Amino acid sequence: MMTRIATALVLAASPVAAQTRPSSTTMTCQQTIRLIQAQGALVLGTGGMTYDRFVRDRSFCEPTEIARRAFRPTRDNSNCLIGYTCYEPGRGDWFGADD
Repeated sequence: MMTRIATALVLAASPVAAQTRPSSTTMTCQQTIRLIQAQGALVLGTGGMTYDRFVRDRSFCEPTEIARRAFRPTRDNSNCLIGYTCYEPGRGDWFGADD
């Protein structure tokens, strides 16, 4: 009996039990946009083994991060504006930084 319980606990914690990541390439542009809007932030596959975290708006970024528009391929659009990605800005990312 204890062996069955231990086996069940190990299987429940294994990566096999994890859900698969949604992919922008299997959805239309509008479906991808709606998914990100509904979730607020999620990790999304973007083709092959590539993936990234996409957000609805800057409120889903860390306080020191800014949001950048994210264009990714979808089933019906090779360059769809699906939402934003968060990143730490560099010195040249601010208006007037080149002056």
